[in-house]
Amino acid sequence: MRYEVLSGIIALLSLGYVAYLVIWLKKQDTGTEKMKEIASAIREGANAFVKRQYTTIAILAVVAGAAILLAYGIFKKDGGWNIGLYISISFWFGALCSGIAGIVGMLTAVRSNIRTASAASRGMSPALVTALRGGAISGVTVVSMSLLGISFLYYVCDVILLVPAENIPSLIIGYGFGASFVALFAQLGGGIFTKAADVGADLVGKVEAGIPEDDPRNPAVIADLVGDNVGDCAGRGADLFESTAAENIGAMILGAGIYAILTKIDPTATSTKYIAWIVFPLVARAFGLIASIIGIESVRPRESAKDPMQSLNFGYYVTAIFGAIGFFIATKWLLAPSMAPGAYIYLFYAGMVGILLSVVFLFITQYYTEIKYRPVQEIVEGSKTGHGTNIIAGLGVAYECTAVPIIAIAAALGTSYWLGIKANVVTSDMFAQAQATGLMSATLPVNFNLYINGIFGTAIATMGMLATCGYILAMDTFGPITDNAGGIVEMSGAPEEIRKNTDRLDAVGNTTKALTKGYAVGSAALAAFLLFSAYIEDTNKLLEAAGKEVIHSVNMNNITTFIGAMLGAMLVFLFSAFAIRAVGKAAQTIIQNVREQFKNNPGIMKGTSKPDYAACVNVATKGALKQMIKPGLIVIVVPILIGYFLKAEAVAAMLMVGTITGVLMGLVMNNGGGAWDNAKKYFEINGMKGTEAHKAAVTGDTVGDPFKDTAGPSLHVFVKLLATLTLALAALFI
Repeated sequence: MRYEVLSGIIALLSLGYVAYLVIWLKKQDTGTEKMKEIASAIREGANAFVKRQYTTIAILAVVAGAAILLAYGIFKKDGGWNIGLYISISFWFGALCSGIAGIVGMLTAVRSNIRTASAASRGMSPALVTALRGGAISGVTVVSMSLLGISFLYYVCDVILLVPAENIPSLIIGYGFGASFVALFAQLGGGIFTKAADVGADLVGKVEAGIPEDDPRNPAVIADLVGDNVGDCAGRGADLFESTAAENIGAMILGAGIYAILTKIDPTATSTKYIAWIVFPLVARAFGLIASIIGIESVRPRESAKDPMQSLNFGYYVTAIFGAIGFFIATKWLLAPSMAPGAYIYLFYAGMVGILLSVVFLFITQYYTEIKYRPVQEIVEGSKTGHGTNIIAGLGVAYECTAVPIIAIAAALGTSYWLGIKANVVTSDMFAQAQATGLMSATLPVNFNLYINGIFGTAIATMGMLATCGYILAMDTFGPITDNAGGIVEMSGAPEEIRKNTDRLDAVGNTTKALTKGYAVGSAALAAFLLFSAYIEDTNKLLEAAGKEVIHSVNMNNITTFIGAMLGAMLVFLFSAFAIRAVGKAAQTIIQNVREQFKNNPGIMKGTSKPDYAACVNVATKGALKQMIKPGLIVIVVPILIGYFLKAEAVAAMLMVGTITGVLMGLVMNNGGGAWDNAKKYFEINGMKGTEAHKAAVTGDTVGDPFKDTAGPSLHVFVKLLATLTLALAALFI
């Protein structure tokens, strides 16, 4: 059987599992009439926002795809229109699949929240299973759609269009670019909406009016609950969809380089003999998808369990173990036949480095964001002396938390690179023969094959880290589902015992959301070198074809290259500034609306009349969609201008420095924002609401909100969008 067909079949069977979960979820009880009324308001608000958001994104995607086609047709002389058409179609297809995955995640979450709230009346365990299965619908759909889309495009290019195998990954990179394009705007728009609503609800509700969180008298509370779905579900779904798409295609581009060498120097080679090197990422991801489903089904918590997080961690470890088994099978089956006896084990070890890094990142994120550890406790102590010292302590934690993750990433990259060299797929003799036959440039340095082997080792590590992606995303969507369930229970006046169950799960959900963001930024960092190497690989093919000197290394002593590097770093800060400012501007409109409602309708605070929830949702929607355009466009326009005026090596420098800076900034914002949030929760769970220290902690949480839920998650997409954009348009930068 063809490998891409196998991965496609596994993706389809996984979607069948999703259908089973949907049927199971629909059979679950939907609670009291009051619960249904509140859940309906959340669902209507989320549906209205996503409909308007994705209509806007669709228009932008159509224009962007057409621009790619025109750019190739006008500026590339030989075959430009054909190449542009391939890339544009794959771009639109990637955008469509990414949009579907994000919408499915949101639609599932707004139907799982009420069922989780109802299940909480029967105990914590039924509620946990309901929320996780609701999240699993999103997680498995996202990974399955990504895998199915790439497998389908590969099959079409290979079987129907008869494109040479080594050229296919470069043509379907548009799929990753389209996924990244949609993910950026989905994450930005959802993040701006959710944090604007959250900030507005907290500042006017908690601080000014002195009412509890999720109090039904707060006009912004429904908008806040809607925001959990459009930000953490639709946005994060699109984010991890593009992660799997971009990183799979990047690894396929590097595999295509090895395929070309092995095929050209082996006189007995057929066009399919070494094809496994290109399609290995698809099979490895398919086995990871199976592992995620096994992990999800293994979660069967006991009511007596002290910590629900233990049940979720158990499912994650099961996923990691089966992911490792699947990775071993894929490596031995696909790669071992064309390697020296036993050498495949080094590539398997490289995959294990990626899986281990994902576990390490979960622990690092827990340390910097959970209440019981030093970083959050430092912010708690800072809050006791005022608002300013809270901010100082929070920034100190945010900047500190870059050190250990970067050391872990560096160790993983170095180890997987060394393991790739040990695997020695392309030997020195093969490399010399490839140079002699003109397959590779004769000017490349001696032992350049070590670099080829090493970067493929890092690609394998990235595939290993993605092995658990389906389960990780299920845990992420678990967070907003339980948050919404708590809000529904609170607003419906359900008994205190039910609220205790949802509070318990909500606290776990906050942890899972923080862990997922840590995983996302970790995968982005590990993929940074992979995608950078894929850009160099692809660009050098184009340079050789054009008779120009290839890029041996990025020369920072060259003025245009140095300028490109500086602009890459600047772009991260400018993007972050626009994203944070967007939250502030959108929040101002919500705050104004809530204040006006309190002023014009005194019966709201007395509980004799209902606030206008829909008005707040509408204000938040308009503000988010208006504010998401500018930061999204600069990420696309600036790299294109750098490539057009400064050319390919300057783009490489921009990509290198921009991704490193983006990863660092993402760590600062994700972990710093999470620590501020839990410092506030420390005072709330210890009965210190309303104290001066709590008010200072609320201020810190307000600052951290756009950090951890808007700019931070958007930077994960930013890093990979830079890579997919430059890969898709590389031919225009020569």
